[in-house]
Amino acid sequence: MDSNLLKVFVAVAKQKSISLAAQTLGFTQSNVTLRIKQLEKTLGYDLFHRVPKGVILTEAGVTLLPMAEEIVQKVENAIIQMKNSTHQRLLRIGTSQANATIRLLPFIEKLQQDFPDIHFELYANGTPLVLEQLLNYKLDIAFITGDPEHKDIMVLNQFDDDLYMIEPKNRAYPNTLIGYREKSTHFDFLKAYEEAEGNTHYKTMILENYEVMLGCVKAGMGKAYLSKKIIDKFGYEKSLKLTKLPQNACDVTCLVCRKDNVPFIAEYLKALS
Repeated sequence: MDSNLLKVFVAVAKQKSISLAAQTLGFTQSNVTLRIKQLEKTLGYDLFHRVPKGVILTEAGVTLLPMAEEIVQKVENAIIQMKNSTHQRLLRIGTSQANATIRLLPFIEKLQQDFPDIHFELYANGTPLVLEQLLNYKLDIAFITGDPEHKDIMVLNQFDDDLYMIEPKNRAYPNTLIGYREKSTHFDFLKAYEEAEGNTHYKTMILENYEVMLGCVKAGMGKAYLSKKIIDKFGYEKSLKLTKLPQNACDVTCLVCRKDNVPFIAEYLKALS
């Protein structure tokens, strides 16, 4: 069975639309339709029902999807591994948003200087989603908040972070917790800390911009939990109340990889400071 046909099938299943899948894949809509028909002919089953807003999987399509996703992923991983078989040609880097702000650019600049032949791809999101991408072989290395303590993950390096709960200075403010993302290790810790202190009726505010978060705290809109480096970077260290919370997993950033997908430059990464 042609894995390229399965790749098209997976794209259509995820997008629930032939036209959207065609855009994602860079194919024409007629090309995608043809490939789906080829796959259906090979299998002897219809894989999609047409509906007014696109397509939905048939029972046979539902059965095929997880197997197709696994095959497509393994083929993509094999291609990347073969490209990297003698030396690192591609390094896919994941990072939590806080680490992207604090240390990613200097890290990339140093890598580019020391390894000019490596092509880099970046992915930034909350730590839970970055870990998910790493475990699914979508990333080679990742900066994450805390030690994952996962059986399939190797810690290559570790960096200390200095985090504080930040509040407005000398003014009352509503019971609102401000986070960068809903799925964020820092935000999860702040919510857990507040609940342990008996604060269970707070509201939340998500602002995907650290400077805006800091400005909102200063304006008296709530409290947040951020790295001192981010606070200093935007010049808010003297205009906010900073409180050091009990030591926790958020105080450490780990550079990690999968144990079965260790990059060629692992020793170099372990020596970074």
